Amino acid sequence: MDPSFWPSETNTFRRFTPESLAAIEERIANKKKEQVKVKGKSKDQEVEKDKLTPQLDLKNCKKLPSLYGDIPAELVGEPLEDFDPYYSDHKTFMVVNGRRTIFRFTATSALFIFGPFNPVRKTAIKILIHP
Repeated sequence: MDPSFWPSETNTFRRFTPESLAAIEERIANKKKEQVKVKGKSKDQEVEKDKLTPQLDLKNCKKLPSLYGDIPAELVGEPLEDFDPYYSDHKTFMVVNGRRTIFRFTATSALFIFGPFNPVRKTAIKILIHP
């Protein structure tokens, strides 16, 4: 099998930042624009795209597969960009705990007050994922 297929540790685990959220929102806006263009065309001209599905090995509450490498100690329990392509245009981020269990959270405001980068919300996430 081609070794370039396997993800490398350097680009797999990236912190979820405001720039990450902005990139996700941009992808969502682009997807909506494409849908509007497709609706404008007649149904005969529509090309059916391959719809993505979530990867089974990256499901919520499952262990992170070993092929993704070891998670750096400073990123355990921290919000990370989701590396499942299915979630590239969903406002979500993932958190991996010390036992390599995957947790997914929405990046929208909780209770219309706490954004994904709010210290109260970060503390609540750390409590929730603690084994």
